[in-house]
Amino acid sequence: MKLRHAAPLLLVPLALAGCKKKPPADPTPAVDTTATIRPPSSGGLTDADRERLRADSVRLAEEAAERERRGREAAVSVARDALTDIVFFEYDSDEVTATAQRKLEAKAAVLRANPGVRLRVEGHCDQRGSTEYNLALGQRRAEAVRAYLVNLGIDESRLSTLSYGKERPLVEGDDEESLARNRRAEFTLAGGTLTTVPAELRR
Repeated sequence: MKLRHAAPLLLVPLALAGCKKKPPADPTPAVDTTATIRPPSSGGLTDADRERLRADSVRLAEEAAERERRGREAAVSVARDALTDIVFFEYDSDEVTATAQRKLEAKAAVLRANPGVRLRVEGHCDQRGSTEYNLALGQRRAEAVRAYLVNLGIDESRLSTLSYGKERPLVEGDDEESLARNRRAEFTLAGGTLTTVPAELRR
Protein backbone atom coordinates (compact mmCIF):
# COMPACT_ATOMS: atom_id res chain seq x y z
CA MET A 1 0.00 0.00 0.00
CA LYS A 2 2.82 2.38 0.75
CA LEU A 3 4.51 1.53 -2.58
CA ARG A 4 1.47 2.73 -4.55
CA HIS A 5 1.71 6.16 -2.89
CA ALA A 6 5.49 6.35 -3.37
CA ALA A 7 5.42 6.07 -7.20
CA PRO A 8 3.76 9.44 -7.84
CA LEU A 9 6.26 11.07 -5.52
CA LEU A 10 9.14 9.69 -7.58
CA LEU A 11 7.72 11.24 -10.76
CA VAL A 12 7.78 14.78 -9.36
CA PRO A 13 11.60 15.18 -9.36
CA LEU A 14 11.73 13.78 -12.90
CA ALA A 15 9.21 16.32 -14.14
CA LEU A 16 11.08 19.14 -12.48
CA ALA A 17 14.29 17.98 -14.11
CA GLY A 18 12.63 18.17 -17.54
CA CYS A 19 11.57 21.80 -16.93
CA LYS A 20 15.07 23.13 -16.29
CA LYS A 21 16.10 26.10 -18.47
CA LYS A 22 18.50 25.37 -21.34
CA PRO A 23 21.94 26.96 -20.90
CA PRO A 24 22.43 30.13 -23.03
CA ALA A 25 24.17 29.64 -26.41
CA ASP A 26 27.70 30.93 -26.86
CA PRO A 27 27.63 34.63 -27.89
CA THR A 28 28.51 35.51 -31.56
CA PRO A 29 32.07 36.77 -31.68
CA ALA A 30 32.26 40.54 -32.31
CA VAL A 31 33.53 41.75 -35.68
CA ASP A 32 36.64 43.91 -35.51
CA THR A 33 35.57 47.03 -37.44
CA THR A 34 38.93 48.69 -36.90
CA ALA A 35 40.83 46.19 -39.09
CA THR A 36 43.16 47.80 -41.65
CA ILE A 37 41.83 47.86 -45.24
CA ARG A 38 44.55 46.72 -47.60
CA PRO A 39 44.93 48.24 -51.06
CA PRO A 40 44.03 46.04 -54.02
CA SER A 41 46.72 43.70 -55.20
CA SER A 42 48.96 44.84 -58.07
CA GLY A 43 48.00 41.67 -59.87
CA GLY A 44 51.24 40.00 -59.09
CA LEU A 45 53.30 42.02 -61.62
CA THR A 46 57.00 41.50 -61.38
CA ASP A 47 59.57 44.20 -62.00
CA ALA A 48 60.20 42.62 -65.40
CA ASP A 49 56.48 42.83 -66.24
CA ARG A 50 56.34 46.49 -65.28
CA GLU A 51 59.47 47.25 -67.33
CA ARG A 52 57.98 45.47 -70.35
CA LEU A 53 54.75 47.47 -70.04
CA ARG A 54 56.72 50.70 -69.80
CA ALA A 55 58.76 49.79 -72.89
CA ASP A 56 55.58 48.93 -74.83
CA SER A 57 54.06 52.29 -73.87
CA VAL A 58 57.15 54.16 -75.06
CA ARG A 59 57.21 52.18 -78.32
CA LEU A 60 53.54 52.89 -79.06
CA ALA A 61 54.05 56.61 -78.40
CA GLU A 62 57.07 56.70 -80.72
CA GLU A 63 55.16 54.87 -83.47
CA ALA A 64 52.26 57.33 -83.18
CA ALA A 65 54.67 60.27 -83.40
CA GLU A 66 56.34 58.75 -86.47
CA ARG A 67 52.97 58.26 -88.20
CA GLU A 68 52.07 61.87 -87.47
CA ARG A 69 55.43 63.08 -88.83
CA ARG A 70 55.01 61.08 -92.04
CA GLY A 71 51.49 62.40 -92.44
CA ARG A 72 52.73 65.99 -92.14
CA GLU A 73 55.51 65.34 -94.65
CA ALA A 74 53.07 63.81 -97.14
CA ALA A 75 50.71 66.76 -96.77
CA VAL A 76 53.52 69.30 -97.22
CA SER A 77 54.66 67.37 -100.29
CA VAL A 78 51.19 67.85 -101.80
CA ALA A 79 51.44 71.59 -101.13
CA ARG A 80 54.94 71.76 -102.66
CA ASP A 81 53.80 69.91 -105.78
CA ALA A 82 50.91 72.33 -106.22
CA LEU A 83 53.19 75.32 -105.74
CA THR A 84 55.77 74.17 -108.30
CA ASP A 85 53.37 72.71 -110.87
CA ILE A 86 54.28 74.03 -114.34
CA VAL A 87 51.77 76.06 -116.37
CA PHE A 88 51.84 76.10 -120.16
CA PHE A 89 51.09 78.69 -122.85
CA GLU A 90 49.85 78.68 -126.40
CA TYR A 91 52.23 79.50 -129.23
CA ASP A 92 53.51 83.09 -129.18
CA SER A 93 51.10 83.97 -126.36
CA ASP A 94 51.35 85.23 -122.79
CA GLU A 95 47.65 84.67 -122.05
CA VAL A 96 46.91 82.57 -118.94
CA THR A 97 44.79 79.64 -120.12
CA ALA A 98 41.85 78.14 -118.20
CA THR A 99 43.98 75.14 -117.22
CA ALA A 100 46.74 77.46 -116.02
CA GLN A 101 44.21 79.48 -114.02
CA ARG A 102 43.16 76.41 -112.03
CA LYS A 103 46.78 75.63 -111.23
CA LEU A 104 47.43 79.23 -110.18
CA GLU A 105 44.42 79.18 -107.87
CA ALA A 106 45.93 76.16 -106.10
CA LYS A 107 49.25 78.01 -105.82
CA ALA A 108 47.51 81.04 -104.36
CA ALA A 109 45.85 78.81 -101.74
CA VAL A 110 49.24 77.43 -100.71
CA LEU A 111 50.75 80.91 -100.54
CA ARG A 112 47.88 82.21 -98.41
CA ALA A 113 48.30 79.29 -96.01
CA ASN A 114 52.06 79.94 -95.79
CA PRO A 115 52.52 83.73 -95.59
CA GLY A 116 56.29 83.47 -95.13
CA VAL A 117 56.85 81.72 -98.46
CA ARG A 118 58.13 83.61 -101.52
CA LEU A 119 57.93 82.37 -105.09
CA ARG A 120 59.96 83.03 -108.24
CA VAL A 121 58.14 82.74 -111.58
CA GLU A 122 60.37 81.79 -114.53
CA GLY A 123 59.15 82.30 -118.11
CA HIS A 124 60.26 79.98 -120.93
CA CYS A 125 59.69 79.69 -124.69
CA ASP A 126 60.20 77.18 -127.47
CA GLN A 127 63.13 77.61 -129.84
CA ARG A 128 61.31 79.42 -132.62
CA GLY A 129 62.17 83.09 -132.95
CA SER A 130 65.19 85.14 -131.95
CA THR A 131 66.86 85.07 -128.57
CA GLU A 132 65.83 88.66 -127.84
CA TYR A 133 62.22 88.08 -128.84
CA ASN A 134 61.90 84.96 -126.69
CA LEU A 135 63.52 86.64 -123.67
CA ALA A 136 60.87 89.34 -123.90
CA LEU A 137 58.07 86.79 -124.43
CA GLY A 138 59.27 84.72 -121.48
CA GLN A 139 59.24 87.84 -119.31
CA ARG A 140 55.70 88.69 -120.38
CA ARG A 141 54.59 85.17 -119.51
CA ALA A 142 56.18 85.36 -116.06
CA GLU A 143 54.61 88.75 -115.41
CA ALA A 144 51.19 87.54 -116.59
CA VAL A 145 51.37 84.72 -114.03
CA ARG A 146 52.49 87.13 -111.33
CA ALA A 147 49.62 89.51 -112.12
CA TYR A 148 47.12 86.66 -111.91
CA LEU A 149 48.41 85.63 -108.47
CA VAL A 150 48.29 89.24 -107.27
CA ASN A 151 44.65 89.43 -108.42
CA LEU A 152 44.03 86.36 -106.24
CA GLY A 153 45.26 88.28 -103.20
CA ILE A 154 48.96 87.43 -103.05
CA ASP A 155 51.21 90.36 -102.15
CA GLU A 156 53.40 91.22 -105.14
CA SER A 157 56.44 91.56 -102.87
CA ARG A 158 56.34 87.78 -102.43
CA LEU A 159 56.57 87.15 -106.18
CA SER A 160 59.60 87.72 -108.40
CA THR A 161 59.93 87.09 -112.14
CA LEU A 162 62.68 85.95 -114.45
CA SER A 163 62.87 85.03 -118.15
CA TYR A 164 65.08 82.36 -119.68
CA GLY A 165 63.60 82.74 -123.14
CA LYS A 166 64.48 79.69 -125.20
CA GLU A 167 67.75 78.97 -123.36
CA ARG A 168 66.43 76.21 -121.07
CA PRO A 169 64.10 73.87 -122.95
CA LEU A 170 62.25 71.32 -120.85
CA VAL A 171 62.54 68.73 -123.63
CA GLU A 172 64.57 68.52 -126.82
CA GLY A 173 62.82 68.20 -130.17
CA ASP A 174 61.05 70.26 -132.79
CA ASP A 175 57.79 68.30 -132.96
CA GLU A 176 54.64 70.08 -131.80
CA GLU A 177 54.41 68.17 -128.51
CA SER A 178 57.97 69.11 -127.55
CA LEU A 179 57.47 72.73 -128.58
CA ALA A 180 54.26 72.93 -126.52
CA ARG A 181 56.00 71.62 -123.39
CA ASN A 182 58.70 74.27 -123.70
CA ARG A 183 56.21 77.16 -123.73
CA ARG A 184 55.80 77.39 -120.00
CA ALA A 185 56.25 79.10 -116.64
CA GLU A 186 58.11 77.28 -113.89
CA PHE A 187 58.05 78.06 -110.17
CA THR A 188 60.85 78.00 -107.63
CA LEU A 189 60.54 78.41 -103.87
CA ALA A 190 62.53 81.60 -103.25
CA GLY A 191 62.19 81.88 -99.48
CA GLY A 192 60.36 80.62 -96.42
CA THR A 193 59.26 77.12 -95.45
CA LEU A 194 56.11 75.24 -96.33
CA THR A 195 54.40 74.08 -93.15
CA THR A 196 50.67 74.30 -93.80
CA VAL A 197 48.42 72.58 -96.31
CA PRO A 198 45.39 74.64 -97.37
CA ALA A 199 41.96 73.11 -96.95
CA GLU A 200 41.45 73.19 -100.71
CA LEU A 201 44.20 70.57 -101.13
CA ARG A 202 42.99 68.32 -98.30
CA ARG A 203 39.73 67.36 -100.00
